[in-house]
Amino acid sequence: MSTESALFQTYARNPLALVKGEGSWLWDDQGNKYLDFMSGLAVTNLGHAPKKVSEKLKEQIDTLWHTSNLFVIPKQEEAAKKVAEVAQADAVFFCNSGAESNEAAIKLARRYFQKVKGEERYEIITLGKSFHGRTLATLTATGQDKVKEGFLPLPAGFVTVPPHDIKAIEDAINERTAAVMIEMVQAEGGVYPLEQEYAQQIEQLCRDKGILLIVDEVQTGMGRTGAWFAHHRYGIKPDIFTVAKGIASGFPAGAMIGREYLKEAFTAGSHATTFGGTPLASSAIIATIETMQEDNLPARAAEIGDKLMNQLRERLNGNPFVKEVRGLGLLIGIECAEPVADLVAAGQKRGLLFVSAGPNVIRLLPNLYVTEEEVAQAVDIVASIIEEKVPTPSA
Repeated sequence: MSTESALFQTYARNPLALVKGEGSWLWDDQGNKYLDFMSGLAVTNLGHAPKKVSEKLKEQIDTLWHTSNLFVIPKQEEAAKKVAEVAQADAVFFCNSGAESNEAAIKLARRYFQKVKGEERYEIITLGKSFHGRTLATLTATGQDKVKEGFLPLPAGFVTVPPHDIKAIEDAINERTAAVMIEMVQAEGGVYPLEQEYAQQIEQLCRDKGILLIVDEVQTGMGRTGAWFAHHRYGIKPDIFTVAKGIASGFPAGAMIGREYLKEAFTAGSHATTFGGTPLASSAIIATIETMQEDNLPARAAEIGDKLMNQLRERLNGNPFVKEVRGLGLLIGIECAEPVADLVAAGQKRGLLFVSAGPNVIRLLPNLYVTEEEVAQAVDIVASIIEEKVPTPSA
């Protein structure tokens, strides 16, 4: 029998086999312990195996797993009300992933104009360095060429412009434009928070031109950036926004969220999903939100995220290898002068798991319960491996 994996090798997998998690910590199959500053790529926002979510899932798994969205699902109705409440929005469509939630947003924007407004608008304007998913539509929307290689022909209807250039967006808007789609922090693109003024200019431009504003909050939502959703910190109000990753603490779930006036576009039969909003997924979403509300986790993420960023800046100040420490809440990037793959590997050897965001940026994504002691430990490890690579000159 072949010992080779039966999986398609679409991931450059680390050979580490993780088998247990609790809070901020993970264990591999050899019994080694790791401080987790990846959180499954901003998924396990409550830490590993959060008690309330676990209890709700165990209760639901003995009751009902799946029916169909052709029937009323009471847990889904409850989850939708909770999501709408914390999102400060009106309507929710549940799905299974970030790409699916962004796909739904694109479809909703097009259908709103074509079926409700009677206008043949379909183009979506996106920003360079953005990342919106791996479906054909969402990878075309993504402002990074590397994800598009080998998938031609790409679907029509997407225009990418340079970030932080409001005139480029204005020039790209025409009679076919349906929406502008942005991330408040370009996480996969290098952890680049949008400038406040620029984000507000985009919102105003959309209002002036009568087009929709879509915000991709797949990685930045659910308290990660120090608010329930990052756009809350920016003081803008998108027409549509999306979330996945942290919404169900590791159970596969996503949501596309919109304003009341968009309900008219998504009517019966216009969009669907088999597994979105099942009783199991809805239970995990409800428990996640209730836990976050009880412990005011978005505010905690803002506070401890500032401490983490300040400690990194203080410790790495003057090191020529470090170009910038930036981020929002507990989504933090350390831009370096050279590729950081060796630093990721060095961190793992010292018991700290983190990930890159592009070749030259270290990305730190601890859970929202991370302690100050764990932050100090992570800062010490990250700073030590950087200083060993390129020492900080003596004052």
